[in-house]
Amino acid sequence: MGEEVGCCKRTGPGYGTPLEAMSGPKEALMYVTCVYNGTGREKPDFLATVDVDPNSPTYSKVIHRLSLPYIGDELHHTGWNACSSCHGDPSSNRRFLILPSLLSGRIYVIDTQKNHKAPSLHKVVEPEHIIEKTGLAYPHTSHCLANGDIIISFLGDKDGNAQGNGFLLLDSQFNIKGRWEKPGRKAEFSYDFWYQPRHKTMICSSFGAPLAFTQGFNLKHVEDGFYGRQLFVYDWPDGGLKQTLDLGDNGLISGEIRFLHDPTKDTGYVECVLSSNVVRFFKTQDGSSWSHEVAISVKPLKVQNWILPEMPGLIIGLLISRRPVPIFRQLVPRRCPTIQH
Repeated sequence: MGEEVGCCKRTGPGYGTPLEAMSGPKEALMYVTCVYNGTGREKPDFLATVDVDPNSPTYSKVIHRLSLPYIGDELHHTGWNACSSCHGDPSSNRRFLILPSLLSGRIYVIDTQKNHKAPSLHKVVEPEHIIEKTGLAYPHTSHCLANGDIIISFLGDKDGNAQGNGFLLLDSQFNIKGRWEKPGRKAEFSYDFWYQPRHKTMICSSFGAPLAFTQGFNLKHVEDGFYGRQLFVYDWPDGGLKQTLDLGDNGLISGEIRFLHDPTKDTGYVECVLSSNVVRFFKTQDGSSWSHEVAISVKPLKVQNWILPEMPGLIIGLLISRRPVPIFRQLVPRRCPTIQH
């Protein structure tokens, strides 16, 4: 397991630093989740393998589709069973891709090692087992941990109530261990998250209640409090909620959490979808708490035949480069190479 090429050498998966990652080999394959929900086509979602090697005769083409066994999953964010969090452990192996299914609550485990170009289904963690042991439903973000466990955020309970949110722990064999967060003080929402071990902190965003967003977006649900505007600061790795940052109207529907790539830094960013802002969060000077400020604001456009006279930018993605350059964010689809089927 410790003899792989690329990012998984004898030192374990991932890289020791972001600069080391920049000097590593480019990816030759890309795995893309493909969703049929909302298309009117009763088909199971699938994982596409895309050839991204410019020197390959099948460059930019989908070379394999792994169809999943159920309909209506809605695959969402993906994660690995092992990553740079396990760097330095030669016994760890970045082999399995974790696919949480937002609507069904299933967790798919995909084996990418038997055949990199044609991954296969390894295991399914069924939603009824998750609910029985933890009460959690509507999974979203998956991250690996240094000890081999996997942590996954869940947006609510089986009835779609946001107050039922929390974090699931799976062991290295993908068995349910329980919930990660400590009982007691409770976050109102959950969505995307990331942790900075050197600052003993994990920060989670707040999207909305599943019982609201699964019906389609309704502006009144924002007024009624079914969508969040907070960031939740947890002790890491203990799991206690230690602070809530209320972003106010500048932070309506906070989305992807992105810390700077330098693990020593105490700064990160989150896009706020409805407010069309990118908010910077950071540790205060005395180091006792966290604060926030608007870093980027996108002005709305005047439109016709919409639910409002002005349409916000609706920022739905955020990328921070490993190089010391400004944040890249995509507000409007840009022209890019076509993926051929």
